[in-house]
Amino acid sequence: MPEPAQPLAVLFDRDGTLVIDVPYNGDPALVQPMPGALEAVAAVRAAGLPIGVVSNQSGIARGIVTREQVDAVNARVDELFGGFDTWQICPHGPEDGCDCRKPAPGMVLRAAAALGVDPARTVVIGDIAADVGAAHAAGGRAVLVPTPITRQEEVADAPAVAADLAEAVRIALAGDAG
Repeated sequence: MPEPAQPLAVLFDRDGTLVIDVPYNGDPALVQPMPGALEAVAAVRAAGLPIGVVSNQSGIARGIVTREQVDAVNARVDELFGGFDTWQICPHGPEDGCDCRKPAPGMVLRAAAALGVDPARTVVIGDIAADVGAAHAAGGRAVLVPTPITRQEEVADAPAVAADLAEAVRIALAGDAG
């Protein structure tokens, strides 16, 4: 059996993965990194891989937050984490039928294109099945990091599960993501 290919890029979900999930957050002052997130991103950066964020932001379509508010929150995330190489945001609602809302592959494909890498050599790290689904729909791999909102069936169905972000990055960098 061939060795798994090393990833060429790592993409993170934002809410519940990089930062504590504040539903429909439009306030940069409320951004707080998840435990271990700063170190996890630093480890990917130290490995020399490009990093990106893929984030559903349906609050824009729902009229709860503006794109400008989401951009301000993302700028705060960038500031805390030292910047990301690409941001891909889906501003649509679940009923909009877009190709970008996770678990659709659009954001992962656009992130890979922006980074100049094969989507099959990307790993998405996230906290719910939609993150895993988007990675797989784009031909890539994923690591699920469960949080209290992650459903048990999502954990059972995920091909790679990590107890925390540090373990997720180790799995991703080793080429063991599923």
